[in-house]
Amino acid sequence: MNAAAWPSARAAVSARQASRLATLLDHVVGANPFYTRKYAAAGLDARHAVAAAGIAGLPFTTKAELIADQDAHAPWGSAHTEPIDAYTRYHQTSSTTGRPLRWLDTNASWQWALDCWKSVFAAARVGPGDRVLFAFSFGPFLGFWTAFEAGCQIGAHCVPGGGMSSHQRLALVDAVRPSVLCCTPTYALRLAEVAEADAARPPLTTSGVRTIIVAGETGGSVSAVRSRIERAWGARVIDHYGLTEVGPVAFEDWDRPGGLYVNEAEFIAEVLDSQGGPVPDGELGELVLTNLGRTASPVIRYRTGDIVRAVRAPGPIGPPYLWLDGGIVARVDDMVTIRGVNVYPTAVEAVVRAHADVTEFRATVAREGAMRHLAVEIEVRPGADDDAIARAVALGLKDALGLTVAVRPVPAHALPRFEMKARRFVIADA
Repeated sequence: MNAAAWPSARAAVSARQASRLATLLDHVVGANPFYTRKYAAAGLDARHAVAAAGIAGLPFTTKAELIADQDAHAPWGSAHTEPIDAYTRYHQTSSTTGRPLRWLDTNASWQWALDCWKSVFAAARVGPGDRVLFAFSFGPFLGFWTAFEAGCQIGAHCVPGGGMSSHQRLALVDAVRPSVLCCTPTYALRLAEVAEADAARPPLTTSGVRTIIVAGETGGSVSAVRSRIERAWGARVIDHYGLTEVGPVAFEDWDRPGGLYVNEAEFIAEVLDSQGGPVPDGELGELVLTNLGRTASPVIRYRTGDIVRAVRAPGPIGPPYLWLDGGIVARVDDMVTIRGVNVYPTAVEAVVRAHADVTEFRATVAREGAMRHLAVEIEVRPGADDDAIARAVALGLKDALGLTVAVRPVPAHALPRFEMKARRFVIADA
C-alpha cells in the first residue's frame, strides 16, 4: 500500500470499528449482566459515552475484575450476553500468573475466533495442501485449539500432537512430514534439543517443515530466539499473539518479520501509559483491547498487561493495521527494577539466546539486604567451554542492561524444560 492510499485505508478501518462497536454495545448493554452492572455503577450510558468520547469514554476491564466476577457468580461468572445453555465451548487461561480464568463460547463466538485465526494462516502463507502438526497438550488451556479447527476449515491437513512425549512427536514429524509446525517458541527449541541429542536421527532441517507458527510467549519476535529456531529447523518462524479471554489478536506478515499486525478488522487496540493516556508513536505502552465479534463473551477495553511499541503508520508492506514493533515486548508485571535499572525478561533472553552454545537458562532475581540482584544460570552444549561462555554472556548482559550479572554454568539437564509457556525468569523475593 502506497503512502497516498494510507489515510483513506485507515479511515475505512476506523469507521468500520466504530460501527461494529455500536452494534456490540447494542447487544451487550442490558443482556450481559457484568457489563450492564459495570456501566450502571459508573453512572454512564455506554452508547452516549462512546458517541461523545469514542471508546475512551468507557471504563477499562481487568482480569482481576473478571476473576472476582467468577468468584461471585461461580463457576462461569456473569460476563455472558447469551443464556448459559447457548454456550458450547469451555477453555481457561494458562494460569501462569495466578488462578485460571474460565471462558465460554457459543458456536457463533467460537466461529468468530476461528475466522480470526484464518488471518494468521493467510499471513503465514498456510493453506490447502499444507500438513500442520500441532505440538501442544490439547488440554483446557485455549492454546492452539482455534488454530487446529481453523486449519481444518481452510483445507489444511491438521495433525494433533497432544499427549505425546518429545521423542514421540519427533517420530510423528518423521512419519507424516508436516510442512507447518505450531507450538511455543520454547517447545520448538526443546524439540530441536531432543533431536540433536539423538545421533541416529536425521537433522531437523531435512524434516520438510518450512514454517513454524509460534505463540504463547514473547520469544517469537525476539531476534535471537527466532534465529536459533530457524537455524535448527531450516524453517521460517511466524509469530502470533492472542489471549484466551480476548481471542486471536495479532499476526506476523510473511513479508514483514520482527513484529505483529493487530487484526483491526476484528479488534480495537489502544496503547496507553500507566495513567491510561495514549503514548506517542513508537514508545512503550500497555496494549488495551476490545474484541468486536465475540459478542457472546466480549471484553471491552481490556487491560492485557502486555507491553508493546506501536507504530501507527508502519509503511507500504502489509495491511493498514497497527504494527507492534518487536511483537510483545514484556508484561507489565514482569518488569523488575535492579539497582535503578528497569529489566524485562525479553532483554535477558535476547542476550542469552544469542550464544549458540547455551542450550537452556534461568534468570533469578533475589534480594540481598536492601538491594535486588540478577543472576543467570546456563546449561552449555557438551564440549563447549562453560566458563568462557559464561563470561561472554555476562559481558553481553553488562552491555545490554548496564548491570553486572552473575552468570553460572550448571550441569546438563539441571534446569527445567517446558512444553507450553516457559518460566525462566524467577522472582525469588516476591
